[in-house]
Amino acid sequence: MALKDQIVHVAGRNVGDVMVYALSTCQWCNKTKELLNSLHLEYRYVDVNLLDKEDEEEVDRIFEKLRIDMVFPVIVVNGEDLIIGYQEAMIRGLVK
Repeated sequence: MALKDQIVHVAGRNVGDVMVYALSTCQWCNKTKELLNSLHLEYRYVDVNLLDKEDEEEVDRIFEKLRIDMVFPVIVVNGEDLIIGYQEAMIRGLVK
């Protein structure tokens, strides 16, 4: 299955393109999604550990282009701004 078909869309208030790369087993990743939900923000996410090898390699290439290590969670805002790790203040800063 293609990576784009495994990305989950969560409806909410649009504050730009918000993409979350997470692990399903990561407490900080889950807290990040919970915070985005509580702020009622629209975002997309993918749990990288649930991907097949080919799609995980695609995420590796995305991270290489963004010049970041394979750490989680990673929020990419509008394709360029990064929030790495659970950064509550920065996530709340998405609300304008």
